[in-house]
Amino acid sequence: MPETDHLKTDCTKCASLCCLALAFDEGEDFAFDKNPGEPCRNLAGHSCTIHDRLAQEGFRGCVAYDCLGAGNRVVQEVFAGQSWQTDPRLVRPMMEAFSGMREVHKRIDLLRALEMLPIEPRDEQTRRDFLARLEQHRWNGRELNEFEAGLALEIDIFFHGFRKYLPDAAFARD
Repeated sequence: MPETDHLKTDCTKCASLCCLALAFDEGEDFAFDKNPGEPCRNLAGHSCTIHDRLAQEGFRGCVAYDCLGAGNRVVQEVFAGQSWQTDPRLVRPMMEAFSGMREVHKRIDLLRALEMLPIEPRDEQTRRDFLARLEQHRWNGRELNEFEAGLALEIDIFFHGFRKYLPDAAFARD
C-alpha cells in the first residue's frame, strides 16, 4: 500500500462533492429527491447541517456512502484545494473529475482485493503494475474524463480473466 492511502476518505479535504454531484431519489434511504449538480439542501458551506443525525432525518444512504477518497483526492490533487463553492465555474469540471476519480478508486479497491487470491506470478505482476499506475499517477481533469475509455477498459478486461481463479459456484445462477 502506498504511503498515502488514496482510498481513505477525508471529508475535511473535500469540497462536499458527493453533496453536489450525486443524485438520489426520495425513499427508504433519502428523505427527498436531489438532482446531480444540485447542492443538497442540508449543505451549509462544506458541512452537512444534519450530519450528526443523518439516519434519524431519513438519510441512511448518506451514512452508508463512501467515495473511497475520490472527493478529497479530486479537490487536493486535481484542483489544488479549490472549491466549486468559491468559484462556480468549477461545478462541472469538479463533478466530472469526481465521477472519473470514483472509477479510478473503485479499480484500486478491486485490485487490492485481488491480492487475497493465489494467482499466477504474471497476473500478480500485472495487478501490481495497474495498481501502481492508478495510485502513483497525479491525475488531471482530462485524464479522468478519458479514463473509462482507456485504462479502465484494460483493467476491466484483466479482471475478466480472474474468473479462472474463482470457484465455479461463484458464477452459478439461481
